[in-house]
Amino acid sequence: MEEFISFIVKHLVDNPDAVRVECVEKETGRHLYRLKVGDGDLGQVIGKEGKTAKSIRTLVIAAAARKGMRAGFEIVDPARPSEDTVAV
Repeated sequence: MEEFISFIVKHLVDNPDAVRVECVEKETGRHLYRLKVGDGDLGQVIGKEGKTAKSIRTLVIAAAARKGMRAGFEIVDPARPSEDTVAV
């Protein structure tokens, strides 16, 4: 799943080498995928009114459901402390 998210996002940003995806498994069995992008690329991943981020989230949830998993997707804001995420 990390490769899938990485593939999508790398085609959206100016600095594809800075794209990082990590998976955190919650105690409920849900997989949480956290996306980190380089400086200046956050806006391109979020898109106008968050539409791009919502579309990526929909794809992640659908692909996970197809594999019988539950998943979530977050975009980590590099300007904020490490635990803050962008709410979209």
